[in-house]
Amino acid sequence: MWRISTTLVGVAVSEAGKRLNETDKQYVEVDIGMTDCPACGEPFDSAYIAAETALVGLMLEIEIFNAETRDHAAQIAKSEVGGALRDVPLTVVDLVQTEEDPGEAAS
Repeated sequence: MWRISTTLVGVAVSEAGKRLNETDKQYVEVDIGMTDCPACGEPFDSAYIAAETALVGLMLEIEIFNAETRDHAAQIAKSEVGGALRDVPLTVVDLVQTEEDPGEAAS
């Protein structure tokens, strides 16, 4: 089982990276999504196989500049990544403000 899930995760990361690179989105970081085990709480790679279909969860990270609000930043991120990963459902998991814009400090 470990070998299969590792291969699936590798293929998913590779395909996402390929699609992002083809659309000049090399600045998007691709990482393996993690899921907590319901029994012990330990995290493991998000790769599931059912009915000969694999579902792999990936975490994509992107820095957004000049967003007016948190919602605006999420919208920009989904638009940037979604253009490269068509037909892939995207959900914003977390938003972190990394530095304060000079305009915000004056308000």
